[in-house]
Amino acid sequence: MPWLMTFVFGATIYESVDNNLGVSTLIRLNEHGGFLIYFANVAKHPRLLGAFTRPTTTFWFVFHALLLLLSSQALADGRVKNVLFIISDDLRASVLGCYGDAICSTPNIDRLAARGVVFERAYCQGTWCAPSRASLMRGQYFGKTGITLGEHFIGQGRASARVGKIFHMRVPGDIIAGTDGDDVAACWSERYNSPGLEAHTPGDYACLNLNIFTTSLENRQSTGDPHRPYVTVSYDGDGSDQPDAKTASRTVDLLRRFKSEERPFLLATGFVRPHYPMVAPRTFFDRYPHSKIEVPYVPQDDLDDIPPKGISGSNSKKNGLWQYPENQRRMWSGYYASVTFMDQQLGRILDELERLELTDSTAIVFTSDHGYHLGDHSFWQKSDLHEQVTRVPLVIAAPGIKPGRTRSLVQLVDIFPTLCELTDAPIPESVQGTSLVRVLNDPDLIVHREVYSYNEPHAALRSDRWSYMRYADGTEELYDMQTDSNQLNNLAEKREYVETILDLRQRMVQWIAKTKIPWASR
Repeated sequence: MPWLMTFVFGATIYESVDNNLGVSTLIRLNEHGGFLIYFANVAKHPRLLGAFTRPTTTFWFVFHALLLLLSSQALADGRVKNVLFIISDDLRASVLGCYGDAICSTPNIDRLAARGVVFERAYCQGTWCAPSRASLMRGQYFGKTGITLGEHFIGQGRASARVGKIFHMRVPGDIIAGTDGDDVAACWSERYNSPGLEAHTPGDYACLNLNIFTTSLENRQSTGDPHRPYVTVSYDGDGSDQPDAKTASRTVDLLRRFKSEERPFLLATGFVRPHYPMVAPRTFFDRYPHSKIEVPYVPQDDLDDIPPKGISGSNSKKNGLWQYPENQRRMWSGYYASVTFMDQQLGRILDELERLELTDSTAIVFTSDHGYHLGDHSFWQKSDLHEQVTRVPLVIAAPGIKPGRTRSLVQLVDIFPTLCELTDAPIPESVQGTSLVRVLNDPDLIVHREVYSYNEPHAALRSDRWSYMRYADGTEELYDMQTDSNQLNNLAEKREYVETILDLRQRMVQWIAKTKIPWASR
């Protein structure tokens, strides 16, 4: 930052140029002893902010103007120049330390949460990978059209890089093959995949719903096989061969390069764990002996009041896990191990961001594409409208934002406009989400009366009190989340809740009409 303090009429006495932001600030004395103030975009014409010509007031105007401009410069230096967007896969919010889990070790997610804003009630739109990721990357409920976040930021002069899984990739298929999946090439100025052996990693393999345990590499459930969601592999190694470790390493390399180039960036990092197969070094499994894990409580009649369309196709009776209570606990052990391994890779990235002194100019978002069932209601996996699947972790840390927590209802489609506002980028007309910057500054603020999720062609509404689900055949579920957070008592057919059902049903009809979701009119 050049400083010129020569009190000669017609000379510049203050000049500041920020090449990253394209901002130039000048104070210039004129021949009458007055001065002119400019605050300009160096790529455009400077804008004259004021002209003062009386010599007797020049000193005081210069003094106060300098203070004002120094303050403006400090604000500019604290603006968000970069975005680091990190997304996990199949991660339910409740297993993280910052969301209240006392067993699973997630020190790095927790440390990010300690310096950011934790959204306690964030919800996905699509309830499996492909629709959720397409939705959040376009800021639309049903994200098949419209500009992507990366395309928009490229248009704003930023580098846009992808590492790992951002749009949908088949896991394990595209990971083993090292292919792009449903990625959108135009979203990125550069992109990198992180291949791995997945279930074929040499080590202790288990297919838990079939009660198979082996070290043999033959006949393992993998790409396209029906029992692949119930596979764990623990092995001897440091984890550097795993996709998420490779993703972290590439992310670190890109941070270093962008720093040296002084180039504003959007860097999107996609981890694949804890998505099945749950593969991690043995030391991570050893932290969570299955004998000490308690699985969710499921009443014997739990499914009696859930409509057939609401019963997950991956339930214990159907997949065989009901026969193996110990293996249900092993599913949790593998999930915890995968989460902690992923968290370790996140820590490597956060360490490098701090070492490069980029935290003061970078907004960081951490989230997941959706949550996950781990035996709740005897359900496993995703593609379901209950709370354990629709609720996701969301942490946003940005320069100038105080740490905190909020219970404001938010959605993944809100990330796109939030990052636009944080970086002073315009919000495209195609975006249907709402910026959360006001919530970042005031955690008590309410921006949504309700939020919505879908498992095509079914949909769910979550309000402050109610969780409402409506299926294509007209059947419904209703839960009072203030008294029944585990959703064990469906109130939809109880007469005393008729008015509540009618109100929520009408709100959903209005949402469907407003968002023009394609499958809703079928």
